[in-house]
Amino acid sequence: MSIPKETLESFSDFLGSKGLRMTDQRKGVFEALFRQTGHFTAEQLLQDAQSFDDTVSRATVYRCLPLLVESSIVRKIDVGQENKFYALNGSSETFKAQVICSDCDRIHDVDAPFMEWYGKTVSEKLGLNVKDQRLQVHAECPEFRKKDGCKQSNN
Repeated sequence: MSIPKETLESFSDFLGSKGLRMTDQRKGVFEALFRQTGHFTAEQLLQDAQSFDDTVSRATVYRCLPLLVESSIVRKIDVGQENKFYALNGSSETFKAQVICSDCDRIHDVDAPFMEWYGKTVSEKLGLNVKDQRLQVHAECPEFRKKDGCKQSNN
């Protein structure tokens, strides 16, 4: 996937608003970001970023990810495991829920527009503003249970 020019410019502007600049290392992280497919960890992003620029450090990736999340380029997905996962924010404006296979660790994003409505409606009744919400379903993989393996596995 190539980097949309307007997304790179938008992120550069976002960094500028924070008093930061687009360094070569941040650009390496940004380029690696657009090579990711599906969900990825910080470590996976680090490995890809270092293939663009071997000066990219673990610290650079871990400092860059919160900025990418805050700028809405990336979504942070906490599935209750050791690693946090991330995914590029697509063009979809629909709330995404995750279905997580507890056997093969695959994470499936599914559209869940009702959740956005529900969170907003309940919060408004309480006089609150929604800051964040998530819906996660943990499921078992029948194929994994039968064959002790799954072709959809992230591993």
